[in-house]
Amino acid sequence: METSINNNNNDNGYMNQAYVGSLNASTISIPGAYKPNESSNGKKPLPEGSGSAPPLGPGDSAPGAGQPGKQRESWNNDIEFLMSCIALSVGLGNVWRFPFTALENGGGAFVIPYLIVLILVGKPVYYLEMLLGQFSSRGSVKVYDFSPIMRGIGYGQVLATGIVTTYYATLMALTLRYFVDSFYPTLPWSYCREEWGTECLDSGPQEASRATSLAGSGVRTTSAEFYFTNIILREKASIDDGIGYPSWSLALTLAVAWIVIAGIMFKGVKSSGKASYFLALFPYVVMLVLLVRALTLPGAFDGVLYFLRPQWHKLLEPQVWYAAVTQVFFSLAICFGNIIMYASYNRFGHNIYRDANIVTTLDTFTSLLSGVIIFGILGNLAYENNTTDIASVVNGGPGLAFISYPDAIAKFKWLPQLFSVLFFLMLFVLGIGSNVGMASCMSTVIKDQFGHLKNWTVVVGIAIVGYLLGLMYITPGGQFLLNLVDYFGVTFVALVLAIFELVTIAWIYGVKRLCRDVEFMIGIKTSLYYRICWAVVTPLLMLTILIYTLVLYEPLKYKDYTYQSGVYVFGWCLSAFGVGQVLFWAIPAVRKQPSHLGLWARIRKAFEPLPNWGPSDPQTLKRYQQFVQEGNANALFRRSSIWHKIYDNIFG
Repeated sequence: METSINNNNNDNGYMNQAYVGSLNASTISIPGAYKPNESSNGKKPLPEGSGSAPPLGPGDSAPGAGQPGKQRESWNNDIEFLMSCIALSVGLGNVWRFPFTALENGGGAFVIPYLIVLILVGKPVYYLEMLLGQFSSRGSVKVYDFSPIMRGIGYGQVLATGIVTTYYATLMALTLRYFVDSFYPTLPWSYCREEWGTECLDSGPQEASRATSLAGSGVRTTSAEFYFTNIILREKASIDDGIGYPSWSLALTLAVAWIVIAGIMFKGVKSSGKASYFLALFPYVVMLVLLVRALTLPGAFDGVLYFLRPQWHKLLEPQVWYAAVTQVFFSLAICFGNIIMYASYNRFGHNIYRDANIVTTLDTFTSLLSGVIIFGILGNLAYENNTTDIASVVNGGPGLAFISYPDAIAKFKWLPQLFSVLFFLMLFVLGIGSNVGMASCMSTVIKDQFGHLKNWTVVVGIAIVGYLLGLMYITPGGQFLLNLVDYFGVTFVALVLAIFELVTIAWIYGVKRLCRDVEFMIGIKTSLYYRICWAVVTPLLMLTILIYTLVLYEPLKYKDYTYQSGVYVFGWCLSAFGVGQVLFWAIPAVRKQPSHLGLWARIRKAFEPLPNWGPSDPQTLKRYQQFVQEGNANALFRRSSIWHKIYDNIFG
């Protein structure tokens, strides 16, 4: 889809030779390695705190983010960036969300809209965010130096990312608890306790005669579900009288989770990059083991066929397409600022196009692989229960990973403890990889704003605050809160801000200028596929999903519990606060414009890139500015009608 112009791979990029002049090729033997203790123009970076600089205002760029000053840290080599992106994007959403979203939306028929949405939304936006981060060497907030009035998009996305980070860590705490419990001689969720009464059904293997006698006794609850609800969560029927106190065991595992996250992030991308090899690759080792085991179970083939067999009538249902968009959106972690942040630590000329294709393809492959594994296990469960209805042997919902999967593992007759240990270790590693990416996004924003802070102080601060906020999710009413803030503070906010982001980049900064930046940076002419998706298809699809969400909105519930009216008010206030960051940060951006301008002129000026927008290396920035000036000079001789401007923005 793309046409390469120049293959001169170096730290300054595949830039047009007319604007680059002589380039400094890396002398390091490792492909894609970064020059230690040197900036890309060959000069040593200034020591931290050296020299004097004017105080930074809210809209100013920190040194190392597009202007001379403190050298921005970078990956040890290109592979670490790729592995970190894989660890970030391939997470719990692939392992447990995708298979059951597919189950609810037509099995194999869901895969078709999923792949279409991946092509029209996932790949273009992932590539777009990688480009912006690498081109500017700025985090998810400073990257809006290309249009300072829209900087609030970045702050709103960081807010949503912060909320996800706090509750995502509690999922890691639950995973650790199950991981520890897996070492018991008998899995503790595989059998019923006396206090659970006759409604409980053992999750462990049962004799055929007993299973047959229980088949006609009505709907019963598995011991795995009782264990998760009554012992792990200690869940309440409602939160009208409060949420209760945190579980001490989960508080301990939550502390361990944050210690692991902070340890990986302690030295910034230098340490998280090294950890990324394990975080990205280990889950696939476990998945291959589980795949072999799942496909050798009796009845597994029927389960896999159920997963892959299409129901074509489902393609006409809007809900299927809505599910496909949300799955791609949250699985790839696009429009949260994380991709921009990781790419900002790349060398300028890194082949970002290749990496974007690798990560998005691997993310899809992992989802399909997980589907085969899970439905193989479900096929076995249906076989053991003498039924052909695959959907009847599993429970969906947020407790899926901690009810259905443990229930399935408990039914293994051969070493269920081993598979339980492997499964929950895999979940923990997948979750940690994603959590490190989200926490790193916040730390990058803080360090970009307050350059004097040391990395370890920022990391420790995030870990402490994240731990304290996470305690409310491990109370008896914690899942009620998680459900609430996930919808109002994350899902809705991220969807609205994603539309703002796409429109800002495509129509304020401009697809045409973005494509010129791509050509300058990596020497690739952008194809019509990306141009049309960025400008038209992707924003319209996201807007359609937002309208669909609002039209079909029903008051949020957790299980059968309806929140009090005041809770809904709080939820919408949380959404308004997240989306309102766009307006909040637009005001100082306008105020910072030259005082002699009128209000309308100030607003228009605030939409324009800052003078130092572009590559972080001063020499490369100078060449880029010359590159832009010549392009602008050529544009003076073109027609200026509105339709021609639209056409020129997309195809120019």
